[in-house]
Amino acid sequence: MKLGDFIVQDAIIPELKASSRNGAIEELVQALAAAGAIAARDAEAICKAVIDREKYGSTGFGKGVAVPHVKHPRVARIVGAIGRSSGGVDFAALDQTPVYSVVLLLSPPENPDSHLQAMENIFRNLQQDTFRRFLRRAATRAEIMELINEADQAGVPH
Repeated sequence: MKLGDFIVQDAIIPELKASSRNGAIEELVQALAAAGAIAARDAEAICKAVIDREKYGSTGFGKGVAVPHVKHPRVARIVGAIGRSSGGVDFAALDQTPVYSVVLLLSPPENPDSHLQAMENIFRNLQQDTFRRFLRRAATRAEIMELINEADQAGVPH
């Protein structure tokens, strides 16, 4: 599974307005709703589920990145959104540093294997210093999509 298979281009936010974890999550969920990837009427419930998931442990895993994610019955197919923050967001990250790149992943609960494959792909790319650096510097949706396409072409299928 490639990043391009589930990242919704119209839900990429090159500059998040939010400076808080919950605000960033809400902004990304709303972007997926605006892009038609999830039903607008479900956005609030999905947003709450993602924020509730954060209470069990921060998805800010360090190095300036966070991957909030949830499996939710109102999600029809795996979808993702990316938000970038030049000022940084307090995600209560494991290394206690601000988060500059947020990758939100939403999956239907009946497909846990695909959720795991998508998470592995996200983490494989975010572990690479070059990918994180380019993502943090990308100023436009087009630049972020170009990075995703390059990562997909370079990635080894699992």
